[in-house]
Amino acid sequence: MSGILKMFAVAAAASALLAGTAQADITIATAGPMTGQYASFGAQMKAGAEQAVADINAKGGVLGQKLQLEIGDDACDPKQAVAVANQMVNKGVALMAGHFCSGSSIPASAVYNEEGIVQISPASTNPKLTDQGLDNVFRTCGRDDQQGQVAGAFLAGKFKGKNIAIIHDKTAYGKGLADETRKYMNQAGQKEKLYEAYTAGEKDYSALVSKLKQAGIDVLYVGGYHTEAGLMARQMRDQGMKTLLVSGDALVTDEYWAITGAAGEGTLMTFSPDPRKNPVAAPVVEAFRKKGIEPEGYVLYTYGAIQAWAQAVEKAGTTDTEAVIAALNSNQFDTVLGKIGFDGKGDVTAPGYVFYEWKNGKYDYLQ
Repeated sequence: MSGILKMFAVAAAASALLAGTAQADITIATAGPMTGQYASFGAQMKAGAEQAVADINAKGGVLGQKLQLEIGDDACDPKQAVAVANQMVNKGVALMAGHFCSGSSIPASAVYNEEGIVQISPASTNPKLTDQGLDNVFRTCGRDDQQGQVAGAFLAGKFKGKNIAIIHDKTAYGKGLADETRKYMNQAGQKEKLYEAYTAGEKDYSALVSKLKQAGIDVLYVGGYHTEAGLMARQMRDQGMKTLLVSGDALVTDEYWAITGAAGEGTLMTFSPDPRKNPVAAPVVEAFRKKGIEPEGYVLYTYGAIQAWAQAVEKAGTTDTEAVIAALNSNQFDTVLGKIGFDGKGDVTAPGYVFYEWKNGKYDYLQ
């Protein structure tokens, strides 16, 4: 090749490189239990994140750049969550829209804080996540002390004088929720008949169910996840018990009914107002349903987390973490969850928790 041709080749290559740099994708991520017994929630987060990225990219991306999505699987295991966080650091993500389990989000948050990555969890409700004082951590869901306050007051008012048992699975989420519910129920004047822990992942809870039956338990409050709660509901009915099962937001998956069948009829749970019923979310909900995806549970909370971050980046004019944090702290964002903002801790400023009831295989607001 002649010297002149070489010069043109080098110039062309440099020009292409600069153009490629100018159009480089912005990488973001979601992470949660993509495998394991809570994988239905990982699927919710993945669906929400993928749709959010597709919709944002269809409108031109963020700051004129397309979003690239990475998916991390922590299986709701704290050590795996830290490993995933480090993987995402190496991939250069600007946002972590995760994790799901509080026991994963809390240890992973230390990595994101150290590496200057914005974390917005759509699902981790343990108060410690935002009480740590890390300025890069936010969430679009509520907190267990808010959820426990609603549940505790309800149990004390609705079941005054009844035998109530409160149990938990020893996780950051399950124990935290059970303890908050117990605290507020006790403050309202209702004492529990039983309070104890159970082991998650087991298939046979007949010994626990027998203990509940012997104690004449009218209401069982479960601080834990849908798989174990579903088995307990079924096994209580198998022993002829009419005990009402009450739990939290981890029952917002159709898998609960798949486990319980008719035994799940009447189960009560707390969850944030259903964003599927929000008129502003209608086009997105329709898009999901056309794909055969029901945007239940944390699908739209993940979508909303990415929306809020994208709008904050546009307001900041950069993906620089400190600038984005400042924008998240000082603005309101139009999302599928409605208009939301974040308080000084990073908690979402949105309506709190309400009760839902499982009926005929679906859950809806308690009438």
